[in-house]
Amino acid sequence: MHKGKLTLKILLILLATDFLETFTHFCFKKSALPESGFMISGFQDALIFIKSVASSGFLWLGLTSVLLTFIIWSTVLSKIDLSVAVPVCSFSYILVPLVSVILLHEKVSALRWAGISFILVGIILVSLSTKKDKTVIT
Repeated sequence: MHKGKLTLKILLILLATDFLETFTHFCFKKSALPESGFMISGFQDALIFIKSVASSGFLWLGLTSVLLTFIIWSTVLSKIDLSVAVPVCSFSYILVPLVSVILLHEKVSALRWAGISFILVGIILVSLSTKKDKTVIT
């Protein structure tokens, strides 16, 4: 089924889902950070870990973000093709490393940044292809 074109409004909504997805990953990482040295060697340890992570406000913020992303994503998919939406929504592959470097003080290698730049080029090519694609698939 062929849906509508990628409009500026839909593109902005897709970018919003990327920011929400990035926020979700950040929250999940922050909820697990206090337990980073925790070793799970048995069922009891797993329960302690789950209890600790579940008590984190970041976990609940992340889960709320997942729900909001799902609602927005479902709406977007009713407007444009999945084959367009998913690649365009790949900005989180750029945003997550940026947030990781800035807020979590992680190191991202030059090779990884090169890969991220290839993803960016792919996003641009996919979004431009929707302007030229006039075929209707039934």
